[in-house]
Amino acid sequence: MTSLLAISDLHIGYRENRRIVEDLRPASASDWLLVAGDVSEKVADVEWALGLLAGRFAKVVWVPGNHELWTHPSDPVQLRGEERYRHLVKICGDLGVVTPEDPYPVWEGPGGPVTVAPLFVLYDYTFRVPGVASAEEALALAYEKGVVCTDEMFLHPDPHPSRPAWCSARVAETERRLAARPPGMPTVLVNHYPLVREPTLVMRHQEFAIWCGTEQTAGWHVRFDAQAVVYGHLHIPRTTWHDGVRFEEVSLGYPREWQPRATPPGVLRQILPAPQRVP
Repeated sequence: MTSLLAISDLHIGYRENRRIVEDLRPASASDWLLVAGDVSEKVADVEWALGLLAGRFAKVVWVPGNHELWTHPSDPVQLRGEERYRHLVKICGDLGVVTPEDPYPVWEGPGGPVTVAPLFVLYDYTFRVPGVASAEEALALAYEKGVVCTDEMFLHPDPHPSRPAWCSARVAETERRLAARPPGMPTVLVNHYPLVREPTLVMRHQEFAIWCGTEQTAGWHVRFDAQAVVYGHLHIPRTTWHDGVRFEEVSLGYPREWQPRATPPGVLRQILPAPQRVP
């Protein structure tokens, strides 16, 4: 059976994860694969992994995670911010991989037709713990608790003045494109970060949630007729439901996270046809 499948947070800088990616294969030659970000910090690794997958799946759709956007000292490619993102988009274009800059493809397989919309929407420090009134206060609390995201060192927003400013620009552009899509067809929304706050509430360190999304996307799953929302970043793979819409967190994650789990790592999540809902 042809399927629309998904995975994220491959983090192939880890040898164990790289081996898992080497073994990823479709069950059908017509399967599509959604890759919801955090393939690697290094451009060459991203190109290798997406090229490998594009050679196996009928279509690969990629959205950037925060790790692809890092300008890490160990990466020979030292592009920053918007320029780095555009460089990755160019690589994907050469590989035939769909990005947030491309026309949204339509899945015509089982469960379709649906518009598959890859999104690049960042975060703006609005997923704050109760009682914290500003981004500045939220950042100060995170530093105090020692749960600061590495983005603060390596994810540069150039030429935007800040990451929240880049986020707002991406929200405006993405919202415009989603609103302009052909009417009457449902969507599968694919973003690295959850589009609503609720999935972050199970995180052990709530102070870290400020790096996990934006309140500006809170109603998109309803407004843009989502059959499913695919995301990663949290490294908490599971299915949740919000306003009757299925949200799939599809992370592989770090070896220290997936090794203790009973489920085997690297199992692709079926997005469409929709799995039967367990009561």
